[in-house]
Amino acid sequence: MNVLIAGGAGYIGSLAVRRLLDAGHLPVVIDDLSTGKRESIPAEAVFYHGDVADAALLDSIFKRFDARMVMHFAAKISVEESVSHPDRYYLNNVSKTLVLLERMFTHSVKKIIFSSTAAVYGQPLYLPIDEDHPVKPTNPYGASKQFVETILRDYHSAFGLDCVIFRYFNAAGASLDGKTGECRKEKRSLIPVVLENLEKKRESVIFGDDWDTPDGTCIRDYVHVEDVVSAHVGAMKLFEKGGVFEVVNLGSEVGSSVKDVLDAVAKASRKEVAFRVGARRPGDWAKVVASGNKAEALLGWRPKYSDLETIVNTAYQWHFNRLY
Repeated sequence: MNVLIAGGAGYIGSLAVRRLLDAGHLPVVIDDLSTGKRESIPAEAVFYHGDVADAALLDSIFKRFDARMVMHFAAKISVEESVSHPDRYYLNNVSKTLVLLERMFTHSVKKIIFSSTAAVYGQPLYLPIDEDHPVKPTNPYGASKQFVETILRDYHSAFGLDCVIFRYFNAAGASLDGKTGECRKEKRSLIPVVLENLEKKRESVIFGDDWDTPDGTCIRDYVHVEDVVSAHVGAMKLFEKGGVFEVVNLGSEVGSSVKDVLDAVAKASRKEVAFRVGARRPGDWAKVVASGNKAEALLGWRPKYSDLETIVNTAYQWHFNRLY
């Protein structure tokens, strides 16, 4: 199958391109390279440098390649930036998705897998968080993803759009073969930040060590990027029956604290990881962990590589040996 990959040069999208090729599909990538890397796209895939809201470009792609499905990874994803520049998030994450959907429907493409986020849940009311947990985002990034989820639900009801929405928890790690990984200039996720600080001999900051957790630091659910992508490829089979609208968490169901991550980096690097304790950040929660019951029931999906050691080891190898 020919599959349009919006944001296919980014961290998760570029690995999805490789795994789709492995499965015998043709990924057709559109990416503006604002954060993605052209070097991440294998020669066997088709690549277009452009905006996901470029209607003329989308028309030409759908006409030429007859893509029957879309995987939509393209988005701005910084919580902090979304608070100071919400306009960028509603434009990029919401408005541009509307253009993509319009062009899809013009070409009778009614299958989409959308990358959402656990940030739509807001403050956890109970743990583990399942898909029935109330949705109440506390920042414009999470709100922008919730808006798109609502749009997709309405398009399913009104126009018969088949859709799978994946709510990622903390996607992390790098490909097992070392060919792709996270490469943003501005590191925001904990593991890449700690690795960069280690490389540059800087202290990492723990934002509070007085949380209600065993070691006093925040606990998060880290899921390996290989497992995230395997769920996307597996979800393609759901569309065979039609009438599909599913919202699915992607997490490991295991919580790892900030100190756990620092210890894992120290073990992988065989170096001491320097850190200092700073103040809590507004909007942080003590613990966030996913329920993976629906992913297992619907897709037969269980994470294979999401133990913290594998996540950190692959991230470490990528950071210090990356190809681009």
